Amino acid sequence: MASNKKDILMPQELSGLRIDAAIHKIFPEYSRGRIQAWIRDGHIKVDGQSLAPKKKIIGGENISIDFQPDDEVKQFEAEDMIIEAVYEDDHILVINKPAGLVVHPGAGNWSGTLLNGLLHHFPENKVLARAGIVHRLDKDTSGLMVVSKTEVAQQHLIKQLQNKTVKREYRCIVWGQVWKNGVVKEPIGRHPTVRVKMAVNKIHGKESVTHYEVLERFGHHSYLRCNLETGRTHQIRVHMSHVQAPIVGDPVYGIKKIIPVRELSQDLKDEVFGFPRQALHAIGLGLIHPATNEFMRWDIDLPDDMKKLLELIRAEPNKSPKPFTLSDEDFDGEVIYTNEDLDDVFDDE
Repeated sequence: MASNKKDILMPQELSGLRIDAAIHKIFPEYSRGRIQAWIRDGHIKVDGQSLAPKKKIIGGENISIDFQPDDEVKQFEAEDMIIEAVYEDDHILVINKPAGLVVHPGAGNWSGTLLNGLLHHFPENKVLARAGIVHRLDKDTSGLMVVSKTEVAQQHLIKQLQNKTVKREYRCIVWGQVWKNGVVKEPIGRHPTVRVKMAVNKIHGKESVTHYEVLERFGHHSYLRCNLETGRTHQIRVHMSHVQAPIVGDPVYGIKKIIPVRELSQDLKDEVFGFPRQALHAIGLGLIHPATNEFMRWDIDLPDDMKKLLELIRAEPNKSPKPFTLSDEDFDGEVIYTNEDLDDVFDDE
């Protein structure tokens, strides 16, 4: 989007004010915060120079302002980015989303999202709701997602998600020795006081079902396969924390502190306590093709960061003299009993 540039002469009567305050006096429709950001980003120059927002003016300076559009406007701008397609036809696109990529624009992430990238590669998707996105993964969860390319396909996929016929398989590395397969049937809803969190909510939570299977068990960790019947926000992360097997690296529902584990080697300590995201990956996806009505499934490998973590854990000898478990104080798997009814805005995993 083209910017709107304007040059002004700073009035003498504003002498002594900070740059940001003086410009706000002239253009009160723009907040001080936005003006400060423009100054820091070099969009406002004084006599051709970039200065700090707190610098005071003397009057008579030439001010050049490159007015920037609202961040919210950027959410529907096309942006060139690499999108790894696992499968594509005229109706659907299956992608492997990397960790760190936000799926849909929102507060704090109005640009640089998967939606922006889809609009670059598929500009015709602009007519579709959410540019064809029908479900999402958390920013730091990697793996498979399906995107619709037509309105018919989008409605078909939405109905499949509602009818729970979409098969989603995940892999995760968790703290603790999980000794048997299980299923978590605990309702999930918005946390009543911490708005960015979800929680097991016995009163107003939505039905949530997660099946988990132990693939490998180690001295202090377990490698699990998880399959979803439902797709609530943060579902696997909340449910694993609830059963005292929080996902390694989870900054919200993981262990609250670096617990002392003397038996771990320094290399493994550095890796597990420094892992930059939740060790959660959507490894398999199955659905009924909206045009052919045939069932299709895609499977991909673990990402390199989880492979490295798993290799280090596998190489660690089991030095624990007894099963390793976490105490109630180590994890954040709280159960909420509340009368506050807060609906999920846009379910994801």
